[in-house]
Amino acid sequence: MNRRTMRRGVVAAVAALAMVPTLAFASSCPHPAPGRHVAHQGTAPMRTTPAHGRVTTPNGVDLNVRSGPSTAYRVVGTLRDGSVQSLRCKSNGSSVHGTERWYKLPHHRGYVSAHYVHAFRAVPWCRILGS
Repeated sequence: MNRRTMRRGVVAAVAALAMVPTLAFASSCPHPAPGRHVAHQGTAPMRTTPAHGRVTTPNGVDLNVRSGPSTAYRVVGTLRDGSVQSLRCKSNGSSVHGTERWYKLPHHRGYVSAHYVHAFRAVPWCRILGS
């Protein structure tokens, strides 16, 4: 085998191996692309210990819990100002005062805007079903 053929084979093998981690990462990425809205029906919560956060609303009003990650979804409940809540995962949604993050609650079938919840630790991203 001459050197040129061997070099081409090595370059091709290295290029193929370099693509494997990139493809694996792209298909397993737990969060949506920036600026992309993912409907709540297409997400599944990750199976981890929930994070917690304190509800902080202006003037002590109750925080609306919505059926999806947007103010366009219907209100399915409320949370008291100052209460500490479990947070299952986060996803992108409509902007609330410049914040596009929404937290999924494990005990309600709903979401709250991250603008009104101060998380005590990092909240994992919701997984997209089928990926």
